[in-house]
Amino acid sequence: MRIGITVFLTDRTIDPITLAREVEARGFESLYFPEHTHIPVSRVTPPPTGDEELKDEYKRTLDPLVAMGAAAAVTSTIVLGTGVSLVAQHDPIVMAKQLATLDVMSNGRITLGVGFGWNQDEMADHGVEYATRRAKAREHVLAMVELWANDEASFDGEYVRFAPSWSWPKPIQRPRIRMLVGGGAGPKLFAHVAEYADGWFPIGGAGVREALPALHQAWAAAGRSGEPEVVPFGVLPDPGKLDYYRSIGCSEVVLRVEGLGRDSALRQLDEMAPLAAS
Repeated sequence: MRIGITVFLTDRTIDPITLAREVEARGFESLYFPEHTHIPVSRVTPPPTGDEELKDEYKRTLDPLVAMGAAAAVTSTIVLGTGVSLVAQHDPIVMAKQLATLDVMSNGRITLGVGFGWNQDEMADHGVEYATRRAKAREHVLAMVELWANDEASFDGEYVRFAPSWSWPKPIQRPRIRMLVGGGAGPKLFAHVAEYADGWFPIGGAGVREALPALHQAWAAAGRSGEPEVVPFGVLPDPGKLDYYRSIGCSEVVLRVEGLGRDSALRQLDEMAPLAAS
């Protein structure tokens, strides 16, 4: 079972270049960056964390794709991904090129963590309706896959349309970049995983074992071969918990490092490093 790291990087935390180097040096196998483009001051939706006020890190998040590019330039082995990207808020043609470029630059080390979003104010500023965010994200992903897989790609959906087009580079990973879909267990979420992704990103990791039969059923119903990846995300570093995830067949676990300054982040990585070698 692979062990990765996620950090809510901001302009006040450790920088992505130092972080990526130190994560790889300690034997971790992946590094994931979250995303929020902005946080509207007047908000309809309460913080998903249950806090009365939204944590400052949400307002100051670095762009994950830019951070991944910086990290790719100074590493050679770790997987670099979004944890998660709010795909519906991106232009899919532009994002397809950005991700393919990153995959070429990193020699095939990119993972797209797909998220649907919770902040209605944020997505509204991008022209995304809360009720249709999943459907829009789905089409954005499917359109990107067409651009990656085909020399001449076209798409005719409800939210995305483009005539036969050329778009290079193509990603190193074929026919598409590895994808994980983040969110709580349920038929809608697992339908997305089974249709176009490689696995499930359960945020926090609670309730994974109970949800596995439904995930595998959706996977089989979609005619997918093999088994879906299960990658608990943002997990607290506990050896017993990792043993548990290993026992139920998780392929990877992503541990959370608190988004603090350089020295504090490195101390946390040092404390977690034995888990990467276990």
